[in-house]
Amino acid sequence: MANRKIPRATAKRLPIYYRYLNILLDANKHRVSSTELSEAVQVDSATIRRDFSYFGELGKRGYGYDVEDLLNFFKEILNQDKLTNVALIGVGNLGHALLNFNFHQNSNVRISAAFDVNADLINTVQSGVPVYSMEEMSEQLQDQQIDVVILTIPSESAQKVTDQLVKIGIRGILNFTPLRLSVPTEVRVQNVDLTNELQTLIYFIDHYNMPED
Repeated sequence: MANRKIPRATAKRLPIYYRYLNILLDANKHRVSSTELSEAVQVDSATIRRDFSYFGELGKRGYGYDVEDLLNFFKEILNQDKLTNVALIGVGNLGHALLNFNFHQNSNVRISAAFDVNADLINTVQSGVPVYSMEEMSEQLQDQQIDVVILTIPSESAQKVTDQLVKIGIRGILNFTPLRLSVPTEVRVQNVDLTNELQTLIYFIDHYNMPED
């Protein structure tokens, strides 16, 4: 089940479904239709049914979806029963903001280690997360069995640090730098370009009457 191949767009929507199902369960709602899901998560009902169809028969015609059953299914798919430790590399302004964000409250992800070159930060604890020197990065990532990192460092250092991460077996990088990283095919990079997203938003506001998905 964990190795099932589904479209990338579908995979990106699964956490959205999971989050809303949690809200429904907390509200003691026991079943939900694709139409109700569509209105809540702003994804059309046909797309939701198609997304769910990749995993077999999750609902019943005329009944909809059992909220608890669907939640438990996606919990398994998204490995929500397993806590995943990730590392933050770069404890600047954005890095501090990410440390202060409570990932664990809404998911199974926890930042358990951070790394920086700033002597004032090294060997301190920031928002409950220990900060290590960059010289300790390889050892700590291996000792803590971390294979996913968040990268929030200056662009000029990003590729060099990425090359180090690849050597020690990092499998996933959430890249907040503008640089498009060069990595081998077995390493997954997710780019988060805040400037690009803001510019895209402004473009749609200026050129379209209705918001786009």
